[in-house]
Amino acid sequence: MPTVLITGIEPFDGESLNPSWEAARRLDGQEVAGARLVARQLPCVIGKVVGVLRQAIEDVQPDLVICLGQAGGRSDVTVERVAINVVDARIPDNDGHQPIDEPVVAGGPAAYFSSLPIKAIVRDLRAGGVPASVSLTAGTYNCNTIFYGLAHFIATERPALRGGFVHVPYLPEMATRHPGAPSLALDVLVHGVKIMVATSLAVTQDIKVGGGALH
Repeated sequence: MPTVLITGIEPFDGESLNPSWEAARRLDGQEVAGARLVARQLPCVIGKVVGVLRQAIEDVQPDLVICLGQAGGRSDVTVERVAINVVDARIPDNDGHQPIDEPVVAGGPAAYFSSLPIKAIVRDLRAGGVPASVSLTAGTYNCNTIFYGLAHFIATERPALRGGFVHVPYLPEMATRHPGAPSLALDVLVHGVKIMVATSLAVTQDIKVGGGALH
């Protein structure tokens, strides 16, 4: 049976919840599309998070990795296309560090693309009633660090492994503290992650449909 590692991130920036971890931990131990799901929490600590992710991969030995992260203010589930080799933290992380204009991996490539079928995932999320789109920026904070670290690990050490990053909106109970911010119910988000898993396992060559942006 294939194993899928689903990661979420601990709360940060004064929040008591992180929707990425709430969704991931709901799925820990479940079977989806013939695969066993294993959830692990990652820290919002830029200097440590890639090491924690690598250790989780070593421990779980997954066939697929889907990393989730919070994107408060976004209105839908956004499947990330590209990770860039820069950290430019707008706020301190949970250890109080705020690196600015530093590489994720010194000497690494400028960017990596996701090895998930991003457009097929968006198609299937929408068909399943979950608002979704392709995103062209994972930011320059902890989430992009995770994404780039994962992609670099795959490219340099585990070429058979596939993985990528997906941002999710606030939960409704979080959005009440951010008037006007969109949100997505946890049950819908969990349903969406199940779709991501099923599509990623079934589709090895992504579909070719429009999903870009003009600006």
